[in-house]
Amino acid sequence: MSKTILVGIFILTLFTVLTGPAAAFGKVDDWKYNPSDVSGLKVVRSIPSFSDYWYVYVLAGLVLLVAFIPVLVFFHGVIILVRHLHDPARRSAGWHKVSLGFPLVLGLFAIALVGLSSLNLLGGKPAAIFIALGLLVISVVLALALFVRGVYMLIKYRADPVLKKTGRTKALFAVCSLVATFTLLALEITFSNAVRYSAIGSQTMKVSNVTSFGGGGISAPAYRMEASDGIGFSVGGAKDINNLRENIKNNFLPSPTDVTYEGLFYDYYFDTGSQEPCKKLFCPSYTSAISNDPFSGKPEYLLAVGLNSGIQQKDFARKKLNLIIVLDISGSMGSAFNSYYYDQFGVRREAVTEDEKKELGKTKMQVASEAAVALLGHLKSDDSFGMVLFDDVSYLAKPLKKVGDTNMESIKKHILAIQPQNSTNMSAGMEEATKQFKEYVGANSDEYENRIIFLTDAMPNTGDTSESGMLGTTKTNADSKIYTTFIGIGVDFNTELIELITKVRGANYYSVHTPSEFKKRMDEGFDYMVTPLVFNLKLHLDAPGFEIVGVYGSPEADEATGDIMKVNTLFPSQRVEGETRGGLILLQMKKLSDDNTIRLVASYEDRTGKQDSSSSTFNFEQKLEYYDNTGIRKGIVLARYANLLKNWLVYERMLLAQQDPDLGKRLVVPSVESYRTDGIPVIGSVYDLGRWERQSTSLRVAAPFKQFFSEFLTYLDKEITAIGDQSMSKESDVLRLLVN
Repeated sequence: MSKTILVGIFILTLFTVLTGPAAAFGKVDDWKYNPSDVSGLKVVRSIPSFSDYWYVYVLAGLVLLVAFIPVLVFFHGVIILVRHLHDPARRSAGWHKVSLGFPLVLGLFAIALVGLSSLNLLGGKPAAIFIALGLLVISVVLALALFVRGVYMLIKYRADPVLKKTGRTKALFAVCSLVATFTLLALEITFSNAVRYSAIGSQTMKVSNVTSFGGGGISAPAYRMEASDGIGFSVGGAKDINNLRENIKNNFLPSPTDVTYEGLFYDYYFDTGSQEPCKKLFCPSYTSAISNDPFSGKPEYLLAVGLNSGIQQKDFARKKLNLIIVLDISGSMGSAFNSYYYDQFGVRREAVTEDEKKELGKTKMQVASEAAVALLGHLKSDDSFGMVLFDDVSYLAKPLKKVGDTNMESIKKHILAIQPQNSTNMSAGMEEATKQFKEYVGANSDEYENRIIFLTDAMPNTGDTSESGMLGTTKTNADSKIYTTFIGIGVDFNTELIELITKVRGANYYSVHTPSEFKKRMDEGFDYMVTPLVFNLKLHLDAPGFEIVGVYGSPEADEATGDIMKVNTLFPSQRVEGETRGGLILLQMKKLSDDNTIRLVASYEDRTGKQDSSSSTFNFEQKLEYYDNTGIRKGIVLARYANLLKNWLVYERMLLAQQDPDLGKRLVVPSVESYRTDGIPVIGSVYDLGRWERQSTSLRVAAPFKQFFSEFLTYLDKEITAIGDQSMSKESDVLRLLVN
C-alpha cells in the first residue's frame, strides 16, 4: 500500500515539475494580455520541433531520471514520519530521508512557480516570482549545508563504516540536488525562449524574455525591439527608378512617369526617427524639418512619417506561396534590351555601353526568361507554382501545382528556350492567370499568399489595351486577395501603364537593369516583395496652421488633400543598423497661420481587415532651418531631386508638344522664372503619350534646366557630405550626364 501511495505521489510531483517547462512543452491559444498589443495578430504558442531541440529533450529526460531518486527518497521519508510518529528510531530514519530529498523538492517547486508565472496563470502577481526566487535560494542553501554536513561526516567518521556511508550519501544527494535544480532551471529558460509565436500572416515571433522584474512584476512575453533586429516597411508601387537611369545612360529622354518618389526612396535607407520600441504590427514615427529651397531660399515645412514594425527581421517568414508567373513572349520582347522596339517603325537608335555590353546586348526575351528562372529559385517545396505565356493570345504553360511535385530543373530549361512571337495582348495573360486561382481563392489567407508576377515590357497593342481593362482586373483580383507584381523589361518598359496599375492594393513593380542585378535584388528581398502586411494606411492631419501640399514616397500622392494622406499597401522592408530601406513618406506643408500645433492620427488595417490607429502631437517651434535627423534630410534632398527631374521631363514634353496639339492641352508646366521666386514646383502625374507603344526621343536638356541641374548638383554634393551617405552620389552622376 505504501509503495502505491509513494508512486502516486511521485507521479503527481512529476506532473507539477513539468508545469514549469510547460512554457515550452505546452500549447496555449488564449493569452491574458491585450491582443491589440500586436495589432490584433492572434498569437499561438506552439511546441518546439523535436528535430530542432532533440538534445534538450534528451538532456531534460536524463535530468528527470537523476531527480527521481531524491524525490522518491523524500516522499518515502514523509511516509515513514507519518506512520511511525511514536518510534524514535524509525522517525530518525524518516527525518534523514526527508533531509536528503528536501532541497531538490523545494527547488522543483520553485521552478514550477517560475513556469506557471511565465504562462501568466498566476495573474501576473509580483509576489509569485519573488517567492520562487526565495525558494530557489533556500533550496541551494540547504543543499550546500547538506553537502558540507556530508563532507564533515566523511572526514570525522572515516573509521566508522556506517557513519562514513551516511556522510557520503548526504554529499552525493546534495550534489544531485544542485545539478538537477540548476539544469532544470536552465532548460526551462532555454525551452521558453525556443517557443514559437505564430501570428496571422504566418509571421514568426520569438520571445526575448519570459519574465521581467520590476514594478510591473511579471509581464507578458515581449518582442525584442533592438533597432538592428526589427524590420520596417516600405510602400507599394515602384521599387526602383532603373528605367530613368537606363534611358539617360543610353541617351534617351525618359518619360515623366519613369520618376517615382517611392521608387527613388527604395534605393536608400532612412533613419525613421523611431524613439520607442514598437510593440505592434505597425508604428509610425514622426520627424520634422524647416528647409530652405535651394533656388528661392524660401523656408519649407516638412514632416516625415517613419514606417516601423514590431516584427523581428530574423524571425520574419513569408507564408506559403501560390504563384503564377505570366511571361510576355510577344514580338516586342525580341528586341534588344537597351533599344526601343517601336523605333524599327521610325528612326532606330542604338546605344550600348562597353562595360555592360554582354548583358545589355541580350534581347528582352532572354532577360525576362533569366529573371523568371531567378524567381523560381526562391520557391519552397510546399509552395505552388504555375505559368502563363501570352502574345496575341494566352497559353497555360503549367497549371498551378506544388513545387515539391514538379521537376523544376526541367521547367527552368523550358523557360530559357522560349522564343518571342506575334503581338501583345496583356489582358489575355492576366485573365488566364486569374482563372488559375479559382480553386485557391477560398484558401486560408492566414496560411497562403496568392500572387501573380507579370514579366513584360508593357507594350500592349491587341486585346483590351486600355488602362481601365488591366486596372479593373488587377483591382478585382486584389479584392479576392490575389495580388500582382509587375517586372518591367527593357529601357522602353512602359511605366505610364504600370504606374497606374500598381497603385492597386497589394501591388508593386520592379524594372530589370541586368539579369545579374535583378537576381541580387531578389536574393535580398523576394520574401518581402510577395508579402504585403499593412493596408489602407491613412494619415489625418489636424493642424489649423498647416495643409498638405505635396506627398513624396507614396504612389497615391495625388490622392492627398489638405489634411489626409493615403497609402494603399505597406510591404516589409529590410532594416540595417537602425535604418529602413524606403521606410519614409515625406509631407510638404504650407503654413497658413501662426498656430504651430500638429496632431497626427494614423489608421490602418492588417491583412485580416482588423483596424488599428495611433496618434501623436508636436509643434513646429523653430523659425530657422533645422532637421530632426538625417533621415528626413535625405528624404527632402531626394524629393527635390525627383521633383526637378519631373519638371524637366514635362518641360521637354511641352517643347515637343508643339508637334502634337492634343499633348500640349494635357500639360501644365510652371514657368522657369517661378523656380527663383517660389522654389521647385510640385508637379502631379502626367501621362504624356496617348498610346502605349513608345518611340524613343533623343536625350535633350533645355538651357534653363542645364543651369538648374548645375546649381542643384552643388547643393546635392553638399547635402551628401552633411548626411554622410555616399551612395547618393549615383544621383550626382545622373546630373553630371545631364549637365555635360
